[in-house]
Amino acid sequence: MLSSDKNVESLARLIETLKDYIGLQKEYLKFDVIDKLVRLITALSLTIIMFVLVFAVLFYLSFAMVYWISPVTGTACAFAIVAAMLLALLIIIFALRKPLITRPLIRFITGILLSK
Repeated sequence: MLSSDKNVESLARLIETLKDYIGLQKEYLKFDVIDKLVRLITALSLTIIMFVLVFAVLFYLSFAMVYWISPVTGTACAFAIVAAMLLALLIIIFALRKPLITRPLIRFITGILLSK
């Protein structure tokens, strides 16, 4: 009978330890999800800020280029030349979107989500 009481007590401790373990694993999973979510949001915010800054720089550089070539070609033609250059840049980026944008983005997101 004494042996049976020890087995029941050991089993109760084992169940209690298992409950604690499951609770700790649940907390760990929450922290892991929060960590990955924060890293994704941070990367997204940084990307948006960089996009806005690059767009502003490109905007001002295009106007500088217009004013630089306008004495030679005229203002309207200078604007058309700069617009054509920006359109060509857009077409190049669109043509190379998989190696330049899609694949690095997929690698980055999977690196964050699958990291331990």
